[in-house]
Amino acid sequence: MKYVARPVVSISDLIEKLKADLASCTGPFWYRGQADKAWKLLPRLSRLNRNINEIDLLRRFRQNATLLINPRPQKTEEWLFIMQHHGAPTRLLDWSESPLMATFFGVNTEPEKDGALWVLMPLELNKQGGNQEIPAFEEENTLSAYLPEFIDKRTTVTYLPTAISATRNTPRMQSQLSVFTISHKAKMPIESIGDKHHIWRYIIPRDKKPTILKELSLLGISRFQLFPELQTLGELIGESC
Repeated sequence: MKYVARPVVSISDLIEKLKADLASCTGPFWYRGQADKAWKLLPRLSRLNRNINEIDLLRRFRQNATLLINPRPQKTEEWLFIMQHHGAPTRLLDWSESPLMATFFGVNTEPEKDGALWVLMPLELNKQGGNQEIPAFEEENTLSAYLPEFIDKRTTVTYLPTAISATRNTPRMQSQLSVFTISHKAKMPIESIGDKHHIWRYIIPRDKKPTILKELSLLGISRFQLFPELQTLGELIGESC
């Protein structure tokens, strides 16, 4: 990886390390928090231990979600992003443009495990696959090879995971400053690709998770801010009683 993994013990410590490490790099920078440092950077669909028909998943989600979404998505990629942000397995992996938002996910669960905050240079990742920019999924034919219907018809062709931008079409995506990587057929962890100079991580010690969570709360980073929905509000009020 670009840098050796180092621990961060507070938000101020994280900021100092980011200032030092980002100074010698060219942005943009994306962030992903994971509550267990042992977890690989693989999308949920790739983590399943069985073969799943992605076309069938998409069909079932559309069938039951259509009346719950307004306006209704028109393109397959729009459905994929909504599926991703509501728990359905996809080939997408969530990242954030905010290191604080991402850190929340690294400390909010798994109290017995050390967490991790990953830092990705998306342009450098895409250069590994010969792409010099961060394409938008909505642009016509830009990423057609990554759509389920294309992959379903190709048994041997595969491409590297790539960083993509997308319209933030749900409150969650907007609140979390969401950006994404998308994988192709092969199960390739983002951290294992090419020369690995596109990525590094900080380790969040398990005993520092409560402290960092409190610091994030002081800065206005909370579960309700990341999930601005009535369900979250109700859960938080219930927990306070």
